[in-house]
Order: sequence, then structure tokens, then C-alpha cells
Amino acid sequence: MTELRLLGPVELSLEGRTAEVGPPQRRTVLAALAVDTGRPVPVDVLIRRVWGTEPPDGARRALHAHVTRLRRLCEQTETQGTSRLRLLRRSGGYLLEARPDQVDIHRFRQLTGRARESGRTDETRAALLREALGLWHGEPLAGLGGQWAAQVREAWRRQHADAAVAWARLESRLSDPVIVLGPLTELLEDYPLVEPLTEALMRALHAAGRSAEALDSYAAVRKRLAEELGTDPGPGLRAVHEAILRGGLAESVAQPSSWTAESVARPASWTGGLAAPPGPRRARSGGRPEPRTKDPASRTGLTASPSPGAPPWPGTAPGQLPMGVRGFTGRSEELARLTEILDSAVDQPSAVVITAVSGTAGVGKTALAVHWARLAQPSFPDGQLYVNLRGFAPSGSVMDPAEAIRGFLDALGVPPTRIPAGLEAQVGLYRSLLTGRKVLVVLDNARDAEQVRPLLPGAPGCLALITSRRSLTGLAATEGAQLLTVGLLSADEARELLARRLGADRVTADPAAVQEIVRRCAGLPLALAIVAARAAAQPALPLAALAAELRGAQGPLDALDGGDASSEVRAVFSWSYRALGAEAARLFRLLALHPGPDAALPAVAALAGTPAARTRVLLAELVRGHLLTEQPAGRFAFHDLLRAYATELVAALDHDAVRRSAAHRMFDFYLHTAHLADALLTPRPTPAALPEAQPGCTPMELTDHRQAQSWFSAEQQVLLAAVEQASVSGFPEHTWRLASALTTYLDRHGNRRALTAAHTSALDAARRQGDVVGQAEAHRGLGLAEDRLERPDEARAHYLRALELFGAVGSDSGQARIHQHLSRMSEAHGRHEEALGHAHESLAHHRAAGDRAGESAALNHIGWILAQLGDHRRALAHCLQALEPARETGDLNGQAHIHDSLGWIRHRLGEHTEAVDHYQQALELFHQTGDRHGEAAGLVCLGDLHDTTGRPYPARVAWNRALAVTAELGLPDADPLRAGLLERLGLLTVESWDRSPRPDR
Repeated sequence: MTELRLLGPVELSLEGRTAEVGPPQRRTVLAALAVDTGRPVPVDVLIRRVWGTEPPDGARRALHAHVTRLRRLCEQTETQGTSRLRLLRRSGGYLLEARPDQVDIHRFRQLTGRARESGRTDETRAALLREALGLWHGEPLAGLGGQWAAQVREAWRRQHADAAVAWARLESRLSDPVIVLGPLTELLEDYPLVEPLTEALMRALHAAGRSAEALDSYAAVRKRLAEELGTDPGPGLRAVHEAILRGGLAESVAQPSSWTAESVARPASWTGGLAAPPGPRRARSGGRPEPRTKDPASRTGLTASPSPGAPPWPGTAPGQLPMGVRGFTGRSEELARLTEILDSAVDQPSAVVITAVSGTAGVGKTALAVHWARLAQPSFPDGQLYVNLRGFAPSGSVMDPAEAIRGFLDALGVPPTRIPAGLEAQVGLYRSLLTGRKVLVVLDNARDAEQVRPLLPGAPGCLALITSRRSLTGLAATEGAQLLTVGLLSADEARELLARRLGADRVTADPAAVQEIVRRCAGLPLALAIVAARAAAQPALPLAALAAELRGAQGPLDALDGGDASSEVRAVFSWSYRALGAEAARLFRLLALHPGPDAALPAVAALAGTPAARTRVLLAELVRGHLLTEQPAGRFAFHDLLRAYATELVAALDHDAVRRSAAHRMFDFYLHTAHLADALLTPRPTPAALPEAQPGCTPMELTDHRQAQSWFSAEQQVLLAAVEQASVSGFPEHTWRLASALTTYLDRHGNRRALTAAHTSALDAARRQGDVVGQAEAHRGLGLAEDRLERPDEARAHYLRALELFGAVGSDSGQARIHQHLSRMSEAHGRHEEALGHAHESLAHHRAAGDRAGESAALNHIGWILAQLGDHRRALAHCLQALEPARETGDLNGQAHIHDSLGWIRHRLGEHTEAVDHYQQALELFHQTGDRHGEAAGLVCLGDLHDTTGRPYPARVAWNRALAVTAELGLPDADPLRAGLLERLGLLTVESWDRSPRPDR
């Protein structure tokens, strides 16, 4: 028997002996193939799994060498029978051929899946789980490094722990509970905050007559949850604890009688703070259910199991809730009110429940919403969506509803190609995805009712929780929203907050000082939190000294809406500010000039004009002083009130020249880095030379299209805000150049509204400055946006105006791109002769500009149009001529399109062998560059080629592969590409079908 083991060290067992696989890198290659046993793994995916997102130059050669040696190793397996392993080359990748039960992780999943099946006895389930757990031989993928291995290892360990919890529950009930104590104790060492593990251990200890130890386990996990997450144990764990105290666990607390996805494998069990909810409550006499509890996590009206009968998600259920506030306290009435509103979802099954929480800045609206949302997670098993709408951002960068919708669709797993162009259609898709689901949608920091209306779910079962500084009475009148106003903390709640942060002993030691602190902070949670942070950082500082400083404060913080908070908030901020060194204080002030909503280290370094290493030290000082928050992925953000305070300081303490110089460096950083990233996505010359960056500005050094995509994705919101800020702060050239650099990225990701907004600002700025090139580029961007929104008349008007302006300044590169756009539009409307004329004009201007990549694209486009006109020999000549400049400039996606054109042309010329070769090269390049739509279209044409040459089997293989890609892209059945595939495969009857579906050229 041949076995491949991944649940421990990566090993290949041949008839009981362990074969030598080789060094860790080769074992990683084997594991990367084995996790997808029976499915081809593309080369670029293998490289990412083994070497990460920035592989070395020789990664492809090294991969080939490892695969060669692994193939020889597989050849040592049995040559007869069904237990042989084979490593096969497939188009664009490799496939490990083996039975699922020969790979331990797949065997583990088979066994646990069988244990979930209905109709099995508890004894059978326990036996299946016991066998599954016996496959583990230590840390999975032991000895393998890298991000991919770490992510896979963590996911498998969670599956292991879920299975262990289920087995322990079954085993404790069926036999001796003592046998589960050791495995559960070991797992808790790895996962000390996972409550189902503690609950299972407590049950087993109690059943074994060791109730005192069970109570000790509860005390230990309760302390860990409080210290590390700032939460209390969930309702399931609390119920077990209380039942043990009463001495009646078996009678009072139900536990699942079998292992199902509902009882064990819910992701909610891995939040660290909430366990799976207990079973249904028994009815009282008369058959009526017991009253609903106010604890949202233990409700039964909305269960924690996946919604029955709902269509599958495009991707995984989202979990976007941010981290809760540590030491959250008070707000018991508000929490109870929110839970009552949640209960109304059961009583009003035909309505979407909407709750709007309002209150002044810094009062803790977001903290309350997030804290309650985390408690209520089990009631929303289909996911939780969250967005900060930036309704009151001091920079003015209020989030457009279209941008929020795009973020939600991304989180729901909708591919960019499936997202429709218009906001109304996007809202329709978003609400369709939520239909039949139980999803919590948290809309934080909303400006007004109009901003949130498009984001509201449209079907019952969901709940929208909104926070705003304004009372959203319009939502109450038209959408039936429940309104909840959050006021300042009471004196008792404020004292409790200080006690939670500083310890009860310190607070009770000086009640007079605490009373004055509470009074002067006016019950504002933000001010109290900063006082507590300062006191915690200086344990020897008397609280009376802090109270005295508050007493001497002057003036209100003007950014507070309505004057509800006291003037001491600025004084509290000033404590942290005055404790900074001079450089850190200067950086704090300059950060007010950043457009937000957050910033990465390189951008902050450019803003300050200091080296990255020194800037990192200064940022750390600001974070320690609670004047800045470090977010995931190394980004930094202000609270709105702190930004307002920094804005006051920079205006008062820094001269205009200092502020303008800092802003200039920052805009230069974003412009030069965006320009480089754009060039990596599409090599092309700029219509006007880029000015040199200011001294002190060091743009990012991006090296390939993957890094460019990642940077644009991380900085998109900042870049769009920078376009607007540059326009209003006196940097018109940066405005249109930034918009121009964003065009390709926004277009490829279908963000048409952002594209329109950016170029509208660019056009206004360029007109004010009298910048002809800037106006031309803005008209080009607006034309492209209108074109993608299927408004050809408006698009053509912008294109023609851009062509006129580029001609006036003699910009060949600009005119070349406009003719390219016009050619594509003409071809799309069947005007091939007109399209050919524009394509030749584009070629001439690309050559005049010395743009070899553009020349290649124009030659390929001419060839394609000639092929549509039936002139295949001339078409072939043009496309072959296009290859050299594409290779010369390293334009991989351009090469893919050229080979695709050549395959189509060779097919029509009857040169079938050459056509297959071109299609294979195109498919590998499309896959390498992530152009999945091009890959699917190429597979369709390859299948057509096989079909017309009398080879039906490879034709169906190609079409099925293409169908799988369209499914991954989320294309609907009505999409021409997918509809044609369904017709070819006999899955859909179509009276007529154009056999040449092409990607956008």
C-alpha cells in the first residue's frame, strides 16, 4: 500500500517503509500537489505556495527540478493495481494522481464527512471519528515554512480540534469519559481561547467525578478571555458552569446527541469568545416556550446553523467585524434594547430589521455596535459585513455607497467580471445574494440616510445596524428603522470603565480624584479611555495629579458636534502630545495632511521627509502614546477627534511653506509609485514627462504586475482621496496625473463610478490650470468610463475631444491610445472597415512615439480585424510581426492575446497543429497573468479546433475546463461565453451561437 502523509511530517510510505522525499522545499512541492490530489495545479500557484508572493528568479527552474525528482519517486510505487501514484504534466501545471484514501488529509475528511451523515448511530460516529483522529502524527506539514504552509496548517488544526470535540462528546456519553481528558487537555494548550474545547473538557471532568477540576478549567478560560479579548465566556460555557455548580449538568444543559456541522463545525466556535449556542429550550407546561433571554448569543429564533435551502455563496461566508474594545463596560440598557430589536426579527418575519444608533463623536457608538455584533454572531451564521462609511471624516473623504457595495460584493466572493456596471444593478445583486440568508450588516459612521439606503438588505432574516453622529429619523419614517440614541456614560459607568482599565484597588484608593476625572471628562468614553491609558502607563502617578491637569485645561475641541463633550478632551489629547519627542510631535501634526483613511509606512516617510527606518520609530512612539492606531498590514490611522486635534496643531504651529512642502512630498510619493505600478500593468509612455519627485520622497520599488496589483488594491481608497485632496489644495497636475495612473486598475476591476469621479475632478483641475494634456487625459478616462457603462455616444464625444487636444499638443502616445479605443468601439458595433482605419492610425502614432508595446497591440488588433474580414494571410503576417515587440517589452498579457489570435487564424487556414501550439501558449500566459476570462475564451476556441478536426474527447475536455473557469468567474448562464459552452456540451439548447467568443482586445 502506498500512502502519502501530511498530518505530521510530509512522508511517502511504500509498503510500510518511508521513502526519502528530500529537502523541505521539495516536501513543500509534494504537499502543494497533494492537497489538490486529482486536480491540476498551475505552475504559478505552485510557485506561490512554495516560495511566496515574491519568488526568486530561478523559482520556475527549481520547481521543474523538484517535480522531476518527485516523478521518479512516484515511479517507485506499484506499477500494477490501484495504489500507484503518478505525477503528470498538464497544461500550465502538474497533477498528482492518487486515490483519496492514499492521502491522509483526504482520508481524514472522508471519515469526518461520513460521521456527519444522518442515520448513523453514536457508536458508529465515534468509531469513524476515532479512526480519523488516529491519522494525525503530530503538527501537520511539520518542518515546512512559508505563508501557504502556515495557513493550511492552521485550517487543518481547526478541523482536527472540531473533530476532537465531537469525538469527546460522543465518547464521554458512550464509555469512560476519562479517556478523552488527555487529548482535550493537549488541544487546549494549543487553543486556550476556543470555548467548545473547554466545554467538552468540563463535561468530561464532571462525568468522571472531578467537578472541582472542571470549575478550575472554567475559571482559567474566563481569566484568559478577559485578559486577551476583553470578553466574558459565551452562553454555552456559562450554562455548563452554572449546571455543574447546581450539580445537575446532565439534566439541565443539553448537548448535541450527534456530530453535525451545526453542533461542532461552526466557524463561530473559533471566535475565541463565543461558543456554539445550546440546544432548544424545553417548553413549559402548556406547551409554550420559555421567555426569550436577553443574551443574543443564546437566542433560538435565528439559529446558528447555515440557512436551509439557500443557494450557495459565491465564496465563503464573510466575517468582517473589527476587533472589539478591550475592557468594554456599561451600556447594559443599550445592549438589552439591541437584543430586543433582534428578537423582533422572529415576530416580524416579513421585514428587514434596521437599527440606527446615534450619538456625539467619541461617545462609543462604534464600540457598542461592534461589541453587541460580536455577541450576536451566532444568530447570523451566514456572515457579518462591516464598513466604515467615513461620514464625518475630517478630510471630507466620505465613502460613496457604490464603493461600499463593491466592498461587500468582494467580501461575498463575487468575481469582478460578474459585478454589473451601474449602482442600481450592483444593489440588486447584493440584495439577491442576501435573500434567504441570516447576515448582520454593520454600517458604521454614516453621514445620512441617503448614504445607507443602497446598503440595506432587501429580505427578511438580515439585520442592518447603523451608527451615525446624526439621528437618522428619515430611516425611521420610510424604512421603519428602530432608533437608539447613545448618551454619555453615567458617573457609575465611567467609574466602572476606569476600574476595568486601572484595577479596582487604584480607583477606590482616591475617590475624590476619580470623581473629578469623571466629571471633567463629562462621561465621554474616548476621553476616559485616554485618561486610563495615561494612568496605566504611569502606575506611580497619583490620580490626583491627573485630575489637577484636567482642572487647568482651556478651551473646547471644536470638532465635537454640538458641544456635548467638555473642553477637557483637548487637554487629555495634549497630555499624550506633550509627552512626545520633537520629531514624533512634528509627524503627528503632519499626518493631519494625509487624505486618509489610513497610511502605510512608505507614504508616512515621504510626508515627513524622513528615512523609513526613522519614521518607523516615530510611528511606534505615536502608537504607544495612543495618538495613532496601528492596523493590520502595517497601516496607521487616526481617530476622527485626534485628526481634528492634529489639524488644529499643524495650522497653528507649522508655516504654510512647511505644510505645502510636506503635502508635495506625499503627493509625489503616491504619483510616482502609482505611475510605476500602472506601467507594470500596461507598459506605455506617458503623454507628458513626469516631474522629478521632491527631495525626501522615496517612491516604492515595485518589480512585477503582482506587486503592482497588490499595491493598488491596498491604496485604492487613499489614492482616490488623494485625487480629490490634490484638486482642492492647489496641486492640479497631481490631480490629473494620479487619475490617469489609476485608470487601468480601476477599469480592470470594474470600478466605473470611481473612474468617473476621479477623471471629473481631474478635468476640473486641468481646466482651472489651463493644462491641455491634463484635459486630454481626463477626457480619455471619462470616455473609457462611459464606454464601459455602455453609453457609446457620450464615450465617443469624450474620445474625440481627447483626440483633438492630444493633436493640439502633438502627443503621439495620447493619439495612439484614443485611436485604439475608437477602433475597439467600432469593431464592437460591427464597423470593421472603420475599426481598421483607427487601428492603422493607432499603429502610426505608437511608432512615432517609440512605444513598442503599443505597436505590438496595434499590430495584433489589425491582424484580428483582417481575420474578421476574411483576409487570413495578411492577418497572420500582422500578428506574427506583433510578437517581437511584445517579447521585447516583456508584455506577457499582450503575448497571450497575440498567440490567441494566431491560434484562431491558423485554425481558419487549416494549419491545425500550429493552431493547437499557439492556443497552448496563450492559455499558459493567460493563466500566468491572471486573465481568467481570456483563458476561458481560449479554451473554447481550442475545443472548437479539436471538434472540427474530428477529436471530440479533447474538445469536451477543453470546453469543460472553460466551463469551470466561467463558474469561478461567476458568469451567469446568459453570458455569451458561458451560454456557448453550455450549448456545445449539450447542457443548453441555443438556436444559433457565434463560435468566436473573444475577450476584450
